[in-house]
Amino acid sequence: MGKQATFGLVQVGVILLALATAIIHIVLALPTNLIMFYLNGAGYIGLTAALYLPQLAAYRRRLRWALIGYTAITIVGWVVVGERSLIAYLDKLIEVALIGLLAIEVRREGER
Repeated sequence: MGKQATFGLVQVGVILLALATAIIHIVLALPTNLIMFYLNGAGYIGLTAALYLPQLAAYRRRLRWALIGYTAITIVGWVVVGERSLIAYLDKLIEVALIGLLAIEVRREGER
């Protein structure tokens, strides 16, 4: 449980996708100062950093599920009130891919 995170393509993909959606949310927040978008971007960065910090390795399983839930809630929020634009659809694609890579990690963790 307190193992060092092994970094492979899946982990790099998780980090890149989480950063991509974080950056999208933060950039979209800039013109109108949308606090929720800033917070959403910060949440992605914080949860992803926590997921791979060696000091938090004992909580990695819970953090992974928290990031999956956070991403799913973001998608649901967009479905309910989000703007339908090309960047929004691209971001949802990124978020679905992020959930997919996190699910791969969950499955691999279960195999150990």
